[in-house]
Amino acid sequence: MKKEGEKNMLKSFKKLSTAKQDLVSGYLFISPFIIGFLMFIIVPMTISLFIAFHKYDMLTPVKFVGWDNFKQILFSDDKFRTSLSVTLKYVVMAVPLRLAVALAVAMLINRPSKLSGLYRVLFYIPSVIGGSVAVSIMWRNIFGDTGLINGVLEAIGLDPIYFFKQPFTALLILVLLAGWQFGSSMLVFLGGLKNIPNELYEAAEVDGAGKLRQFFSITLPVLSPIIFFNLVMQTISSFLTFTPAYIISNGTGSPRNGTLVYALYIYQQAFGEFKMGYASALAWILILIVGLITLLLFVTSKYWVFSENGEK
Repeated sequence: MKKEGEKNMLKSFKKLSTAKQDLVSGYLFISPFIIGFLMFIIVPMTISLFIAFHKYDMLTPVKFVGWDNFKQILFSDDKFRTSLSVTLKYVVMAVPLRLAVALAVAMLINRPSKLSGLYRVLFYIPSVIGGSVAVSIMWRNIFGDTGLINGVLEAIGLDPIYFFKQPFTALLILVLLAGWQFGSSMLVFLGGLKNIPNELYEAAEVDGAGKLRQFFSITLPVLSPIIFFNLVMQTISSFLTFTPAYIISNGTGSPRNGTLVYALYIYQQAFGEFKMGYASALAWILILIVGLITLLLFVTSKYWVFSENGEK
């Protein structure tokens, strides 16, 4: 009996050791993510929150100012309101455009084709390179005063359009660039379209429903969770847009602050005015704004997002 008990204890010890080994192995595999998350997300956010309540220009010691940065932003900073207004206009125009184009292209390449794989790669490329400096410079040159668009207009005898002389048209160029970067949303939509049973469309055809009716009665309701996911992700991404606005306006937000998106204004305060505390406060206000808008999207989703059982 004593030997059997020792054998059982040894087996239990070996099992326990194996479990510990698996646990250690698991943590080792995810350790790069944990270390990166702590170093590049949690630690910088903690430092930013600390600096937001201080006056700091990177040259002199930090000076505690309490809520002064936030009070100045909310009650005395006209540029804050301007940048927030420009960003909201950009989000309202860019997000629906990007999602509409992504869904339209996804429906086109969802049709059986030998080149469907090539089409996916070609349509996804703009999302990979779209946020780069080179593409922003190219976009600025295309729509510049002496760019490709005006060259074509002059060649056919029409007056040139000075896109970067008016705030609205300059912002519209940023919106068009955002609409061009639809690849990631397209792939998500494509995955959702492939999961819609063909039996639903066949039944609708038997009932006499046309393509347009099938789109609104089948495709959109079934894709509503996918639409919601893309809407949330693209809304957050649009609030953080920076590179195109910086390159196209040369970092100034011109003309007349028409392209002064919120992230660009934070950059100006941090690295133009060296107001690190003020810029950190701006960043935390942006986090709160994006969080509230995301929460609003989740609250309203119950009225238009359908579940798998067909209920909202």
